[in-house]
Amino acid sequence: MRQLHHAVARLRARGRRVRPRVCHHRRMTDNETAEFDAPTNLFTAHLPIGETLPPPVDGIPFWDVCPYDGDVRIKVLEPPVLPEPPRHGEDPSACRCVTRPHEGVIWTDGAWTVTHSGEPTTIPMVMLNTAGHYDLADMPADLILQLGPMTQRIERAMLRLGGIGRVHTSRWGDGSAHFHQWFFGRPEGMMQLRGTCLPLWDDVLPNMPVDLWVGAMAAIGESLAADGGEAFPVQRA
Repeated sequence: MRQLHHAVARLRARGRRVRPRVCHHRRMTDNETAEFDAPTNLFTAHLPIGETLPPPVDGIPFWDVCPYDGDVRIKVLEPPVLPEPPRHGEDPSACRCVTRPHEGVIWTDGAWTVTHSGEPTTIPMVMLNTAGHYDLADMPADLILQLGPMTQRIERAMLRLGGIGRVHTSRWGDGSAHFHQWFFGRPEGMMQLRGTCLPLWDDVLPNMPVDLWVGAMAAIGESLAADGGEAFPVQRA
């Protein structure tokens, strides 16, 4: 916290505006409010908004796992949009867990659901969701305690498919206010698909045949159900 205060002071000394902002997560002292509550300005003040940038010499476009080749241009960075647009499900009554609770579900135990993407993908890919309408920040403690074991169960279920070298997982949360965590199965031996760029490869490579995809999704659901919960037939969107 002290280092962050010093950073704000340095920005102010350079003449950069740091706009106060009210923090609703906890009660703060008057000193903290005056010095700290400006995360948007603090963490964007150094960014080259509106400028054209060259690709970094050692950046992702030059990694051997990047799916793109040739000349790559970086988009001009747009200024912040404040307040941010609402995500899907900010209104709980409009969230998919209420309006379409069974869509894409291949397994559930009442507290969690595992869903597929709706259509065949390049690689095996599923998503872990809370059955109730929570995001990570407001998830009840009992579900938080289950999140680690559920992550492990899904990884093991995907590895049991065979032919999977690694299972990657990610959570962004910018599109939906409902907790969802992605799981990607990297095919064994496909070293060019390693790491961060795996979802990008899924975007550009051909999708697997429908019957293979249905079989993989069903196998993941059945594998999870072997340790509890119920598997459901795979239905395309």
